[in-house]
Amino acid sequence: MDFFTVVDTQRALRRFRPDPVPDAALERMLAAATRAPSARGAEPWYFVVVRDPALRAAIGADYRRAWEAALATTAAADADRDVRDRPHYARMMRAADALARELGTVPVLIACCLDHAQLGPIAAPGGGLRSPVAAYASIFPAVQNLCLAARALGLGTTLTTLHTAFAPALAARLGIPASVEVVALVPVGYPRDRFGPTRRKPVEEVAFLDRWGVPWRRAPRS
Repeated sequence: MDFFTVVDTQRALRRFRPDPVPDAALERMLAAATRAPSARGAEPWYFVVVRDPALRAAIGADYRRAWEAALATTAAADADRDVRDRPHYARMMRAADALARELGTVPVLIACCLDHAQLGPIAAPGGGLRSPVAAYASIFPAVQNLCLAARALGLGTTLTTLHTAFAPALAARLGIPASVEVVALVPVGYPRDRFGPTRRKPVEEVAFLDRWGVPWRRAPRS
Protein backbone atom coordinates (compact mmCIF):
# COMPACT_ATOMS: atom_id res chain seq x y z
CA MET A 1 0.00 0.00 0.00
CA ASP A 2 1.02 3.60 -0.54
CA PHE A 3 2.56 4.94 2.68
CA PHE A 4 0.16 7.84 3.04
CA THR A 5 -2.82 5.57 2.47
CA VAL A 6 -1.54 3.45 5.34
CA VAL A 7 -1.15 6.50 7.62
CA ASP A 8 -4.45 8.08 6.64
CA THR A 9 -6.47 4.90 7.20
CA GLN A 10 -4.77 3.43 10.26
CA ARG A 11 -6.97 3.53 13.34
CA ALA A 12 -7.17 1.76 16.67
CA LEU A 13 -9.08 -1.46 15.98
CA ARG A 14 -10.30 -3.40 18.99
CA ARG A 15 -12.63 -6.11 17.66
CA PHE A 16 -11.10 -9.05 15.84
CA ARG A 17 -12.10 -12.10 13.85
CA PRO A 18 -10.79 -15.48 15.04
CA ASP A 19 -8.89 -16.13 11.79
CA PRO A 20 -5.25 -17.07 12.42
CA VAL A 21 -2.53 -14.55 11.62
CA PRO A 22 0.14 -15.98 9.28
CA ASP A 23 3.70 -16.22 10.59
CA ALA A 24 4.94 -14.39 7.50
CA ALA A 25 2.78 -11.37 8.34
CA LEU A 26 4.04 -11.30 11.92
CA GLU A 27 7.62 -11.63 10.69
CA ARG A 28 7.14 -8.64 8.38
CA MET A 29 5.63 -6.57 11.20
CA LEU A 30 8.48 -7.42 13.55
CA ALA A 31 11.05 -6.59 10.89
CA ALA A 32 9.38 -3.21 10.36
CA ALA A 33 9.49 -2.57 14.10
CA THR A 34 13.23 -3.15 14.18
CA ARG A 35 13.79 -0.49 11.52
CA ALA A 36 12.90 2.26 13.98
CA PRO A 37 15.50 4.67 15.40
CA SER A 38 16.69 4.45 19.00
CA ALA A 39 18.84 6.48 21.38
CA ARG A 40 22.56 5.71 20.96
CA GLY A 41 21.55 3.25 18.21
CA ALA A 42 21.25 0.67 20.97
CA GLU A 43 18.10 -1.03 19.62
CA PRO A 44 16.94 -1.85 23.19
CA TRP A 45 13.73 -3.55 22.10
CA TYR A 46 12.32 -7.04 22.34
CA PHE A 47 8.97 -8.46 21.26
CA VAL A 48 7.20 -11.41 22.82
CA VAL A 49 4.65 -12.87 20.39
CA VAL A 50 1.95 -14.65 22.36
CA ARG A 51 -0.02 -17.29 20.48
CA ASP A 52 -0.56 -19.90 23.22
CA PRO A 53 -4.32 -20.01 23.99
CA ALA A 54 -3.87 -20.57 27.74
CA LEU A 55 -1.43 -17.67 28.03
CA ARG A 56 -3.71 -15.37 26.05
CA ALA A 57 -6.68 -16.35 28.20
CA ALA A 58 -4.76 -15.66 31.42
CA ILE A 59 -3.54 -12.28 30.16
CA GLY A 60 -7.06 -11.51 28.99
CA ALA A 61 -8.49 -12.21 32.46
CA ASP A 62 -5.93 -9.89 34.06
CA TYR A 63 -6.67 -7.23 31.45
CA ARG A 64 -10.40 -7.41 32.05
CA ARG A 65 -9.98 -6.95 35.80
CA ALA A 66 -7.70 -3.97 35.19
CA TRP A 67 -10.23 -2.50 32.76
CA GLU A 68 -13.10 -2.81 35.22
CA ALA A 69 -11.00 -1.16 37.95
CA ALA A 70 -10.02 1.65 35.57
CA LEU A 71 -13.65 2.20 34.58
CA ALA A 72 -14.65 2.54 38.23
CA THR A 73 -11.84 4.99 38.94
CA THR A 74 -12.64 7.05 35.85
CA ALA A 75 -16.33 7.20 36.70
CA ALA A 76 -15.69 8.15 40.33
CA ALA A 77 -13.41 11.02 39.32
CA ASP A 78 -15.42 11.95 36.20
CA ALA A 79 -11.98 11.89 34.57
CA ASP A 80 -13.29 11.86 30.98
CA ARG A 81 -15.51 14.91 31.35
CA ASP A 82 -13.37 16.87 28.89
CA VAL A 83 -13.93 14.37 26.04
CA ARG A 84 -17.11 12.52 27.07
CA ASP A 85 -19.39 14.61 24.86
CA ARG A 86 -17.29 14.36 21.72
CA PRO A 87 -18.83 12.34 18.86
CA HIS A 88 -16.20 9.61 18.97
CA TYR A 89 -16.34 8.89 22.69
CA ALA A 90 -19.26 6.48 23.08
CA ARG A 91 -18.19 4.43 20.06
CA MET A 92 -14.60 4.29 21.27
CA MET A 93 -15.64 3.17 24.75
CA ARG A 94 -17.85 0.41 23.36
CA ALA A 95 -14.94 -0.90 21.34
CA ALA A 96 -12.53 -0.61 24.27
CA ASP A 97 -14.98 -2.52 26.46
CA ALA A 98 -15.29 -5.22 23.81
CA LEU A 99 -11.50 -5.54 23.67
CA ALA A 100 -11.29 -5.85 27.45
CA ARG A 101 -13.82 -8.69 27.40
CA GLU A 102 -12.33 -10.47 24.38
CA LEU A 103 -8.59 -9.81 24.65
CA GLY A 104 -7.91 -13.40 25.65
CA THR A 105 -9.37 -14.64 22.36
CA VAL A 106 -7.54 -12.26 20.02
CA PRO A 107 -5.34 -14.48 17.78
CA VAL A 108 -2.04 -12.80 18.70
CA LEU A 109 -0.80 -10.53 21.48
CA ILE A 110 2.59 -8.83 21.17
CA ALA A 111 4.33 -7.58 24.30
CA CYS A 112 6.62 -4.75 23.20
CA CYS A 113 9.54 -4.51 25.59
CA LEU A 114 12.26 -2.00 26.50
CA ASP A 115 15.48 -3.42 27.96
CA HIS A 116 16.76 -0.92 30.52
CA ALA A 117 20.10 -2.76 30.60
CA GLN A 118 20.76 -1.51 27.05
CA LEU A 119 20.00 2.15 27.78
CA GLY A 120 23.47 3.05 29.11
CA PRO A 121 23.53 6.49 30.79
CA ILE A 122 19.78 6.91 30.17
CA ALA A 123 19.08 4.28 32.84
CA ALA A 124 19.42 5.08 36.53
CA PRO A 125 20.43 2.73 39.36
CA GLY A 126 17.60 0.73 40.85
CA GLY A 127 15.68 0.35 37.59
CA GLY A 128 14.77 4.01 37.14
CA LEU A 129 15.37 6.27 34.17
CA ARG A 130 17.44 9.45 34.07
CA SER A 131 15.71 10.50 30.88
CA PRO A 132 12.33 8.83 30.36
CA VAL A 133 11.83 10.85 27.17
CA ALA A 134 14.95 9.39 25.57
CA ALA A 135 14.18 5.91 26.89
CA TYR A 136 10.64 5.71 25.53
CA ALA A 137 11.72 7.40 22.30
CA SER A 138 13.77 4.23 21.84
CA ILE A 139 10.76 1.91 21.81
CA PHE A 140 7.54 3.69 20.82
CA PRO A 141 8.67 4.45 17.25
CA ALA A 142 9.21 0.69 16.90
CA VAL A 143 5.70 0.04 18.23
CA GLN A 144 4.24 2.49 15.71
CA ASN A 145 6.19 0.83 12.90
CA LEU A 146 4.70 -2.48 14.02
CA CYS A 147 1.18 -1.06 13.88
CA LEU A 148 1.70 0.64 10.52
CA ALA A 149 3.07 -2.56 9.03
CA ALA A 150 0.02 -4.42 10.34
CA ARG A 151 -2.26 -1.92 8.61
CA ALA A 152 -0.38 -2.36 5.34
CA LEU A 153 -0.99 -6.11 5.63
CA GLY A 154 -4.70 -5.71 6.36
CA LEU A 155 -4.32 -6.51 10.06
CA GLY A 156 -5.82 -4.51 12.89
CA THR A 157 -3.98 -3.39 16.03
CA THR A 158 -4.26 -0.98 18.90
CA LEU A 159 -1.53 0.16 21.28
CA THR A 160 -2.63 -0.61 24.85
CA THR A 161 -0.92 0.21 28.14
CA LEU A 162 -3.48 -1.11 30.64
CA HIS A 163 -1.12 -4.02 31.33
CA THR A 164 0.86 -1.67 33.56
CA ALA A 165 -1.81 -2.34 36.20
CA PHE A 166 -0.66 -5.98 36.32
CA ALA A 167 2.91 -5.65 35.06
CA PRO A 168 4.54 -8.06 37.56
CA ALA A 169 2.00 -10.79 36.75
CA LEU A 170 2.49 -10.28 33.01
CA ALA A 171 6.27 -10.40 33.36
CA ALA A 172 6.00 -13.62 35.36
CA ARG A 173 3.68 -15.24 32.82
CA LEU A 174 6.00 -14.39 29.92
CA GLY A 175 9.30 -15.00 31.73
CA ILE A 176 10.46 -11.43 31.15
CA PRO A 177 13.74 -10.48 32.91
CA ALA A 178 13.78 -7.89 35.68
CA SER A 179 15.64 -5.33 33.54
CA VAL A 180 13.00 -5.45 30.81
CA GLU A 181 9.84 -3.31 30.86
CA VAL A 182 6.74 -4.15 28.83
CA VAL A 183 5.73 -0.75 27.48
CA ALA A 184 2.85 -1.81 25.23
CA LEU A 185 0.61 -4.80 24.71
CA VAL A 186 -0.58 -4.92 21.09
CA PRO A 187 -3.42 -7.23 20.03
CA VAL A 188 -3.18 -8.33 16.40
CA GLY A 189 -5.80 -9.88 14.15
CA TYR A 190 -8.03 -9.44 11.16
CA PRO A 191 -10.50 -6.75 12.23
CA ARG A 192 -14.25 -7.02 12.46
CA ASP A 193 -14.46 -3.25 12.00
CA ARG A 194 -13.27 -1.22 9.04
CA PHE A 195 -10.10 0.80 8.66
CA GLY A 196 -10.24 4.60 8.23
CA PRO A 197 -10.10 7.17 6.83
CA THR A 198 -9.56 8.63 10.26
CA ARG A 199 -10.93 11.97 11.38
CA ARG A 200 -8.55 14.23 13.29
CA LYS A 201 -8.18 17.90 14.10
CA PRO A 202 -7.03 19.84 11.04
CA VAL A 203 -3.35 20.66 10.82
CA GLU A 204 -3.99 24.39 11.12
CA GLU A 205 -5.43 23.84 14.62
CA VAL A 206 -2.39 22.04 15.96
CA ALA A 207 0.63 23.40 14.04
CA PHE A 208 2.38 26.75 14.45
CA LEU A 209 5.09 28.52 12.47
CA ASP A 210 8.29 29.52 14.30
CA ARG A 211 6.53 30.42 17.58
CA TRP A 212 3.59 29.09 19.58
CA GLY A 213 0.36 30.70 18.46
CA VAL A 214 1.63 31.88 15.08
CA PRO A 215 -0.66 30.14 12.56
CA TRP A 216 0.80 27.57 10.24
CA ARG A 217 0.29 28.75 6.67
CA ARG A 218 -1.16 25.98 4.57
CA ALA A 219 0.67 25.54 1.30
CA PRO A 220 -1.42 26.75 -1.66
CA ARG A 221 -3.07 24.02 -3.72
CA SER A 222 -1.49 23.58 -7.14
